[in-house]
Amino acid sequence: MKPLEIRNIRIGEGIPKICVPIVGKTKEEILGEAGKLSEVPADIAEWRADWYEDVFDVEKVKEVLKELRAILNETPLLFTIRTAKEGGEKDITPEMYAMLNSEAAKTKDADLIDVEAFLDADLVPGLIEEIHRCHGKVIASNHDFEKTPKKDEIVRRLCAMQEAGADILKIAVMPQSRGDVMTLMEATVEMHEKYADRPIVSMSMGGIGGISRICGEMSGSAMTFGTAGKASAPGQMNARDLSKILKVLHENM
Repeated sequence: MKPLEIRNIRIGEGIPKICVPIVGKTKEEILGEAGKLSEVPADIAEWRADWYEDVFDVEKVKEVLKELRAILNETPLLFTIRTAKEGGEKDITPEMYAMLNSEAAKTKDADLIDVEAFLDADLVPGLIEEIHRCHGKVIASNHDFEKTPKKDEIVRRLCAMQEAGADILKIAVMPQSRGDVMTLMEATVEMHEKYADRPIVSMSMGGIGGISRICGEMSGSAMTFGTAGKASAPGQMNARDLSKILKVLHENM
């Protein structure tokens, strides 16, 4: 598997990288949260733009991106609009979703754009191509807040993301049992060892899925999500605690 180099980090090499979400309803809240990231071990910042009250105003979105870029300096920035279907804060049409992500990529202030892999079969391939034309990188994602699919289905979804040309493959699922957590981890190992030629990000959400967020160096998941304030998904740990655990595991592997 070839690591992905973004600014000053290599995703898919060594300790899993910590991505810290920025969530806020107003521009002031968003920029305030970004300013605090220097105090926590954040390798990557994710702006969850679906929380933003003016997310459907493309000029305001671009304005926030520009100011985030200035605050974050060389910290890579992931731009994410999570749809309501996959756990986000806003209902949004596929056409609006594609337009906003395309415009974000054109600014070049976001290094990575999250694209929901199965949102719309007609729009997603073209959106990935457009982001690449803008020299951005794509995290293809899929979130299941109801259940954990079978191992073969998880692997199938990740393979589909790879075939679509995404630069990072991400899946998050909801466990109903400890066995579900193991299913997610086993699927990650299989994908990493047999099929993936690029970084994978996987997680089992909620409290019992917490182990999946810290064992990525073993299972093959290249990134994990930790909080500096509000969590953007169930089961996210404090970034400081997460960093300590990841380092201890790394030193003893």
